[in-house]
Amino acid sequence: MDKPDESSIERWLIKADHDLFTAKTMLTTDPPVTDTACFHAQQCVEKCLKAFLVFAGTHVEKTHYLPRLVELCRGSDSSFREVEDIAIDLTDYAVSDRYPDAWREIPLNEAKDAVQKAETVTAFVRARLSGGLNCR
Repeated sequence: MDKPDESSIERWLIKADHDLFTAKTMLTTDPPVTDTACFHAQQCVEKCLKAFLVFAGTHVEKTHYLPRLVELCRGSDSSFREVEDIAIDLTDYAVSDRYPDAWREIPLNEAKDAVQKAETVTAFVRARLSGGLNCR
């Protein structure tokens, strides 16, 4: 296997960190902006999974569908089964709540849960990358 493109992986992780920061910040506003928090939680997970795909030398598909990205990650590391349920839970936030015709008011506890799940996946992916990269 070729050496992974560490700069590309790092850029994916920086963008994921920015999404996670934005998600957390949206929960601290008055009133909390829960739909935006959930969207950025989904985006964080998407970018973490794509960082792992680069690390694994797997083609990064242009998709927001998190279960597909987890499936691709599982091709290199079967432990990604552990985050399948999170992928299913968060994937709809990529599109469904971003547009006015499909928008709904997301309860604060649901948004907090989405952010916590993004934190879980971030830690999960970084743990798998830590052996082969100089991740921050």
